[in-house]
Amino acid sequence: MKLICDIYKSAREEEMYLYVDKREGTRRIPGKLREIFGEPVHVVTMLLEPGKKLARADAAKVMAEIRRQGFYLQMPPAKDDEMREISLKNTKLTR
Repeated sequence: MKLICDIYKSAREEEMYLYVDKREGTRRIPGKLREIFGEPVHVVTMLLEPGKKLARADAAKVMAEIRRQGFYLQMPPAKDDEMREISLKNTKLTR
């Protein structure tokens, strides 16, 4: 099976992405996630199929999550302890 999906980046969280079925758009995204994610910024539309190489996700898992809940949320990569501390300090300074 194949799926045409739109990928959006977060306006608030660096390296956070939402994958959604192109036909459904973002309508199945829960309100709380919308608050955290911010205004979705369209990045690309692509054809997904099992086995397709993605940078940080398994295409089959992405497709299964989109079908199950309407979206797949790709979180930013984990930071090492030093970077996590710097990020936390920066977050506190900007709020």
